[in-house]
Amino acid sequence: MSSDPDHRPALVWVRDDQRLADNPALDAAAQSGRLVLLLHVLDEESPGIRPLGGAARWWLGRSLAALGEAARAHGLSLVHRRGAAAKVLDEVIAESRAGAVYWNRRYGAAEIALDRAIKESLTARGTEVRSFGGSLLHEPWTVLTGARQPFRVFTPFFRAASAREVRRPTRMPASIPAAAPVASEALEAWALEPSCPDWAGGLRASWTPGESGARQRLADFLGDGLPGYADARDRADREATSRLSPFLRFGNVSPHQVLAAVRSAEERGTASARDVAKFVSELYWREFSYHLLFHFPELPWKNVQPRFDAFAWRDDAAFLKAWQTGRTGYPIVDAGLRQLWETGWMHNRVRMVAASFLVKHGLIDWREGEAWFWDTLVDADAANNAASWQWVAGSGADAAPYFRIFNPVLQGEKFDPDGAYVRRFVPELAALPAEAIHKPWAAHREVLSRAGVELGVTYPHPIVDHASARARALAAYDAVKG
Repeated sequence: MSSDPDHRPALVWVRDDQRLADNPALDAAAQSGRLVLLLHVLDEESPGIRPLGGAARWWLGRSLAALGEAARAHGLSLVHRRGAAAKVLDEVIAESRAGAVYWNRRYGAAEIALDRAIKESLTARGTEVRSFGGSLLHEPWTVLTGARQPFRVFTPFFRAASAREVRRPTRMPASIPAAAPVASEALEAWALEPSCPDWAGGLRASWTPGESGARQRLADFLGDGLPGYADARDRADREATSRLSPFLRFGNVSPHQVLAAVRSAEERGTASARDVAKFVSELYWREFSYHLLFHFPELPWKNVQPRFDAFAWRDDAAFLKAWQTGRTGYPIVDAGLRQLWETGWMHNRVRMVAASFLVKHGLIDWREGEAWFWDTLVDADAANNAASWQWVAGSGADAAPYFRIFNPVLQGEKFDPDGAYVRRFVPELAALPAEAIHKPWAAHREVLSRAGVELGVTYPHPIVDHASARARALAAYDAVKG
């Protein structure tokens, strides 16, 4: 290989873009005339980089294995290294004699600071560095109000963002010249899969991480979920949501690919304009969360609205534990938390109900819930996880009204009317009739007996009375509403 810098290889630094198609950094590397080498860095050492939770680590391991296999099928090498990203990049650049590093951008404050420092350092030493937008439909600095300020409310954000042109997704380059591989660490050595105990059986049964898994999930959604989506998406007892969130979080599929696919379904007449419009708005909620993270970098740990700094959160370890383990005595809440533990995912409507229950029935700090979701969700990311918790708590930029306190019984009866969702994840209640399954404490003793339910023994009494908890929450929120 020539020592001329123009002919030195290009490193494509893989982060939350674990795919070969519609990958702007990879596309640019393929078009650069350089040989290409893929690199992923497990960085748990750089300042401010938050280590992944357990469920996300499981997904990462499976996703990287799938990416490595796909890369090898096209003659490419994916190198795995662990350590501080700046140090690892220096080492791999030296070993591969790379003359360029390409990556797709990240939007958290620590990640932006790290990428900026790396870019400045490498550029000063003669290494070409190029970054691209591959994870969002629009870069956060391109969607602003008329006063050039970030949007804080979703609806005007959606109007402005959705009016902008979105690029078409690209296929994987037909030909990518491969650079010689360098030493790579074994994924198995990173212990991303749990072993003692192995709690990931439900995750393995529920998901196929990686780009091919994303393609299949998208195809299944287009065929089975998108038709009727607008009306059915809130039904916990139906497979009516896209379940694309973890694939988007790790970049196994891009939002551009998803948007193009659903719009194509509308053009073909296999999905209605109403269903597509509702799904697109949900895709833009993801977008909005990332724009909030960019403009409000302390979003994952600090109230967007400072008045909530004075909120009287309760320190109640027993309540928090009951919520985490799905033992609150409210079946729809418990089903959601058990679904989360079993599959690493929770239905979106139930996420709102469960989050509201913790924050408003328990007056537990939203950061406790955010941390639990961070550890247990396969789709946990800094933007959507934190923005959604702050929305429920009322402390976010575009927050739910403080007086919106979900009644878990009514929510269950509305969105799981026959109790199928609860029966699946709270099997000790499976024999209860539909009219009793969302409020077993109100059922007649004979009904409970026939169903094999003994409150306080086989299933807990409600941890708190809804009416009393609601009154307590309203009083606490009233003190800071300003």
